Amino acid sequence: MAYSPALAAVTAAFEVGAAIWVLRGSGRRAVLRTAAGILVFLAGYQIVEVAICSAAPGYGFLPRLAFTVVTWLPPLGILLAALLLGERARPARLFAYGMFALAGAIIVWIAVDRSFATLSVCNAVYAKYENPMPRFLAYSSYYWLGLLGLVSLAAYGAFRSTDAHDRRLSRQLLAGSLAFLVPAVITSEFVPATQGALPSVMCHFAIVLAIFLVRLVYLERLVYPAGKNVAAQEDEHPSAAG
Repeated sequence: MAYSPALAAVTAAFEVGAAIWVLRGSGRRAVLRTAAGILVFLAGYQIVEVAICSAAPGYGFLPRLAFTVVTWLPPLGILLAALLLGERARPARLFAYGMFALAGAIIVWIAVDRSFATLSVCNAVYAKYENPMPRFLAYSSYYWLGLLGLVSLAAYGAFRSTDAHDRRLSRQLLAGSLAFLVPAVITSEFVPATQGALPSVMCHFAIVLAIFLVRLVYLERLVYPAGKNVAAQEDEHPSAAG
């Protein structure tokens, strides 16, 4: 089936618009910037996929660029979860910073290794990539470590954060993470046409995460409305100050 860019284009437009809305409103700046960063990189993948699947043969760096973009998502998700943990945030932030450092090393690896990822096929609304072993196993280990860290920290924050507001936000992050991960894995495993296309399938399902992030920021603004001194309120919330 011929590739259609419509789904990716609409998804990217929503995520870019959501990121702009997040950054232009009130709330704790660290929370807003991190949520917006996730939205921007989710949109970035959609844009790159459209470019890949709309290009003539000879995709060059584009398949590797797709993996470069999504490499930043796990550490950003972990950082957002860490920002909502209050006085227990320090170990989680150290984990996030470690993942950022690892992501940087992976970006260098992708840049210099021309065989890291090549396009296999574009079909309907998703793309399949070829990743030679053991490269893909190493990359997958990094990515699933990041996703497991995101879900674990969000779950911890949802039930153990010392601040009721941050518990509420952590529940949004946890629900959004599970709401896109579980269907993506099930689809990739049990729908024959999508087997081997998990990176693309996950990024398409991640629009659900984007919707939950918009809800998270909306709840953030109920506590930190425009016109209030956010810096002063951050002093009252250990989660914001770290």
